Amino acid sequence: MTTPKYLTGDAAAIDEFIDRFDVFLLDCDGVIWSGDHVFEGVVETLEYLRSRGKKTVFVTNNSTKSRQEYLKKFTGLGIPSDVEEIFGSAYSASIYISRILKLTPPKNKVFVIGEAGIEQELRSENVPFIGGTDPAFRRDITSEDFKGLADGSLLDPEVGCVLVGLDFHINYLKLSYALQYLRRGAVFLATNVDSTFPMSHGFFPGAGSMSMPLMYSTGQKPVALGKPSQAMMDAIEGKFQFDRERTCMVGDRLDTDIKFGIEGKLGGTLAVLTGVSQKEHWEAADAVAVPAFYVDKLSDIGLVARANKQ
Repeated sequence: MTTPKYLTGDAAAIDEFIDRFDVFLLDCDGVIWSGDHVFEGVVETLEYLRSRGKKTVFVTNNSTKSRQEYLKKFTGLGIPSDVEEIFGSAYSASIYISRILKLTPPKNKVFVIGEAGIEQELRSENVPFIGGTDPAFRRDITSEDFKGLADGSLLDPEVGCVLVGLDFHINYLKLSYALQYLRRGAVFLATNVDSTFPMSHGFFPGAGSMSMPLMYSTGQKPVALGKPSQAMMDAIEGKFQFDRERTCMVGDRLDTDIKFGIEGKLGGTLAVLTGVSQKEHWEAADAVAVPAFYVDKLSDIGLVARANKQ
């Protein structure tokens, strides 16, 4: 097993590292920010990479926000960016449904477990849907629901797909609807299968924790459209036309970000220690992935390199 190269504090190695790549694919949660807290030095680091002619693309598994909402968040946090630089799992899922799955009437609706970000991206691709943030699904299940779901009278006959993302209002009613659609042959998709979600310097149930009850009750695995799915890598490459050998994936999770970069045969992967995975995780015998490089925090590659240039 190769040992990742530690770059923090090594100005010459950082300079060499940056020179190796033209494109940096950057995860957001745990790399750029935690919740609404931007990690120190990140803005300057992104500016520095761009000043050296590097392209930055933000690749996130968080499906609760659309690209437009992400742009608002970036702007509000003082991070200059463009909507075309943002590639989220809600967008990836919408592209997959509209351009690859190509559901046809009368079974072309999507039942959504998730937040407004998914709905906005589905609308942008003209994909009809139900569920999601509809208040009708944000309640306790009743005996009438059990009857109507069991006999199918409450189900929409046009639903041909169930899409599961992070849902802050997950409940038994939504899971029951989704299960009935899946039992009747609907395609099972997940924006991503992250087990946890970093927020406010802590960890909370992720989108994978929403789809797990359905995986358990149906015995099916969803097609996952976020990292490390190579469907997402192919979609990003199709949009940006980059050279994989000259591209580096930067992330905090071995099982999504680093695995994504390795399986996508990118030129390099950089792990940061401000999120989920830590050094002991890739040193373990059963490590899911091992990064090529690592730093304590993203700003280490900007601050030291800039100091070196002065």
